[in-house]
Amino acid sequence: MNQTTLKDLLMRFKSGEFSLQDVLDKLKTMPFEDLGFACVDHHRALRHAASEVIFGEGKTTQQILSIMEKMVAQGDNVLITRLSEDKAREILRAYSDAVHHKEARAVTLSRKDVEVETRGTILVISAGTSDIPVAEEAAVTARFLGNPVEAIYDVGVAGLHRILAHAEKLEKASVIIVVAGMEGALPSVVGGIVPRPIIAVPTSVGYGAGFGGIAALLGMLNSCASGVVVVNIDNGFGAGYAASLINR
Repeated sequence: MNQTTLKDLLMRFKSGEFSLQDVLDKLKTMPFEDLGFACVDHHRALRHAASEVIFGEGKTTQQILSIMEKMVAQGDNVLITRLSEDKAREILRAYSDAVHHKEARAVTLSRKDVEVETRGTILVISAGTSDIPVAEEAAVTARFLGNPVEAIYDVGVAGLHRILAHAEKLEKASVIIVVAGMEGALPSVVGGIVPRPIIAVPTSVGYGAGFGGIAALLGMLNSCASGVVVVNIDNGFGAGYAASLINR
């Protein structure tokens, strides 16, 4: 339930279309609904203008479907992250209008338009092709939350002319998400080119001395470019969500 659906409920009560009992029935599961294995936060859309997001990793398909059922009943759009292909197939069997974003390892189910005012476009950049899954998770998240999103992939510092060729897109973007593994240098480069908020996402892509993304994480945390902030390793979702808040 979000502000729009709550206003609609109250207006229907005011007009006489809904009885007091109807309103009580609709509100009785707020602020959350306890399923035993999960407490579904139906109040979150009222607080954050976005419904709860389901983290798919570690949950069974049936647990995910049970949470989805409760969210759909409340009129919420649904984003599920970190899904295996097997789980995604089962979810699509249950909800034929859901969309599987295979590269992002995510599924979205949108039953209503997202109405938000944004400053402009969120630009998602990946340093390498191997970083695209994390970048796609960020892009899918930002789009799900109602933001215009553009993407530029495989423009890392090994060929610096590639990112410089996109100067116009960099200048026009409201917020920039930069996803990079290896030594994690690209966010500093982008931060030195444009005066925009930069959200840096280290990935676990790299050789042994990269320590599963630790090298990229430390490189980004030590960036000399002002305005670069860093999320956790492989956390495309966190970057997309934060960028959406900034863009509003």
